Amino acid sequence: MTYWHRFLVGVLFTTVLAVVALVPAQDVVKVSETHKVLLENEHVRVLDFHVKPGEKVGMHSHPAASVVYYLTDAKVKYTYPDGRTEERTVKAGTAFWIEAVRHDVENVGANEFHGVHIELKEPTK
Repeated sequence: MTYWHRFLVGVLFTTVLAVVALVPAQDVVKVSETHKVLLENEHVRVLDFHVKPGEKVGMHSHPAASVVYYLTDAKVKYTYPDGRTEERTVKAGTAFWIEAVRHDVENVGANEFHGVHIELKEPTK
């Protein structure tokens, strides 16, 4: 492969990565059957989720701050658009605050990952 071919492949690869990073991630309810809407109004959206061991939820976003309440112990791997990964061990009966985020989620533990995710919405003006 010549220098110019390598250069063009590099430019193409970089362009594709940039476009993927700019495309907004989908709603988790549209990406996966793991999440079900329990309640939605102008203030919040409440989701119940069940992610089986080994199951992966595709790239999605939570566009505003939210709270997650864990109903089971689980080990979870989060992957972010820049390729960074993070593993967390969560405990049943605990709550976790998250800012707006875009990620995919994989249950890398032996237990079902079950919880309630409360997405806050911007106040209406």
